Amino acid sequence: MRPLSTRTSGFTDSIIRRMTRISNKYGAINLSQGFPDFDPPKEIMERLAEIAPHGPHQYAVTWGAQNFREALAKKQSHFTGLSIDPDKNIVVTCGSTEAMMAAMMTVVNPGDKVAIFSPFYENYTADTILTGAEPVYIPLVPPSFGFDANLLEDAFKSGAKALVLCNPSNPCGKVFTREELQTIADIVIRYDAYVITDEVYEHIVYAPHKHVYISTLPGMWERTISCSSLSKTYSITGWRLGYVIAPGRIIDRVKKVHDFLTVGAAAPLMEAATVGLRFPDSYYDELQAHYTHMKQLFCDGLRQFGLDFTEPQGAYYVMLDVSKYGVKDDLHFCEWLAEHVGVGAVPGSCFFKERLRIGASAGMDVHNLIRFHFAKRDETLNAALDRLAELNSKARDYK
Repeated sequence: MRPLSTRTSGFTDSIIRRMTRISNKYGAINLSQGFPDFDPPKEIMERLAEIAPHGPHQYAVTWGAQNFREALAKKQSHFTGLSIDPDKNIVVTCGSTEAMMAAMMTVVNPGDKVAIFSPFYENYTADTILTGAEPVYIPLVPPSFGFDANLLEDAFKSGAKALVLCNPSNPCGKVFTREELQTIADIVIRYDAYVITDEVYEHIVYAPHKHVYISTLPGMWERTISCSSLSKTYSITGWRLGYVIAPGRIIDRVKKVHDFLTVGAAAPLMEAATVGLRFPDSYYDELQAHYTHMKQLFCDGLRQFGLDFTEPQGAYYVMLDVSKYGVKDDLHFCEWLAEHVGVGAVPGSCFFKERLRIGASAGMDVHNLIRFHFAKRDETLNAALDRLAELNSKARDYK
């Protein structure tokens, strides 16, 4: 038979989702795939129960139910300070995964280049390849995960048409400062390029850090395609409600791409989630306090055991340095960790493209990093920490 697509021949399954299956296999506490084990806000669940017998159960408007878009426009206008029109500036998608793909297909032609900060969420490379474009990687260097503006500019000199910006960052928890974002904006404007953002963790930021929307910087609204979702903010990762916000001329194209990708997001879920979009500011203050507590609990535990990690500025991930255990294959180590320690993690190699060294003298490969997430109840995190307390002793038998 004739061969299958060469474009997708290098794809593997998602390592993140694979580690969930491995965690389940060994009965490990799953700190790999980033979803919470606590319920969404009760107001959203109660609204879903109310509409279940009556609907809506049929297609909504392709680019999102009117009341959902209006509530979303009001919320995001409030937090960004921009004037977002629910009819001209929003497309509701099936999760931020589709939002990113629709944005990429709207901006990029086959043969173009797309700049991606590394480490990166694994979908970004796949999205780029699926559009027929070429990824160009700019390192975020541990432990501070800063970047070299000259290397970023080199990507645009070489022809990059767009930059993917995850802020706050998965997996490293970096929150880009206003100064860093201004540096990015200056380069993007200079080369007449676009920024495709992934801002799903926009409300999970730890003091004193602040989330700044790059679309609000001078000259950036017209060249930013902002992607996000309700998954993390409202603990409804399985509802797959995402969105794209952009200027009208871009959204007009996104609408068409989205229509042929998925037709539309789930009508009853949009109706229920609209309640959450109308929450007062106090909800987001409480969300930040809740995640700050979980971060503190988990990081304090890791510190107590003498484990080396990078404390996140935002999002809910911790990168743990396992080089002292003689790790040569981080995927194998994560499989061993799930089986013998009983905690699921994700190997760092699925987030980094290049083999950077951490520090001139440290000589440590970033592929000696693994990622945990801590969006879990206290009892889950404490149980995971009880198991990780034995890591140093059990790692003596790791081969």
